Amino acid sequence: MIEEKFIGKRLAQLRGQKNMSARDMSLSLGQSPSYINNIENDKALPSMQMFLYICDYLKVHPKDFFNDEIENPKLMSEAFDVLKNISGEQLQNLLKLAKDLK
Repeated sequence: MIEEKFIGKRLAQLRGQKNMSARDMSLSLGQSPSYINNIENDKALPSMQMFLYICDYLKVHPKDFFNDEIENPKLMSEAFDVLKNISGEQLQNLLKLAKDLK
């Protein structure tokens, strides 16, 4: 179950990865300067349409927004796009390397 303050905390985390201020993100989305700040501080929730715009802006799939086990969903998505085009043998080698790094 997702905790009550999850959306605000997750939005702040993902926005921080873009090194963008809440004000700049709000204005980039065509909203008031305090829009993202209000969401991050649990004073408001985005509409579904605006949530989808936020995900698109952050380059995060909506399902990944809610998966906080993925710290950086944008990088994970980029990695997946690369990995899906390599051979099985290459993938096994990368998996072994990843396990060794872990």
